[in-house]
Amino acid sequence: MKREVRIPSLGESITEAVIVRWLKADGERVERDEPLVEVETEKARVEVPAPCAGVVKILRPAGEAVRVAEVVAEI
Repeated sequence: MKREVRIPSLGESITEAVIVRWLKADGERVERDEPLVEVETEKARVEVPAPCAGVVKILRPAGEAVRVAEVVAEI
């Protein structure tokens, strides 16, 4: 069963972030709560943890701007 990885809310006024880098490669295994992707807003840089264990399928590449709640990967 696939589980979506979404950009979490990063503050009240923050609606967009940039994917700085993926901490796991496409097809690599990740454990629940392990840092998966690093995103940056105009105010902070944050590591987003994996919501579950499994194999990562990256849907949005590093360098792209993404909106809060947008799906960026599947596990």
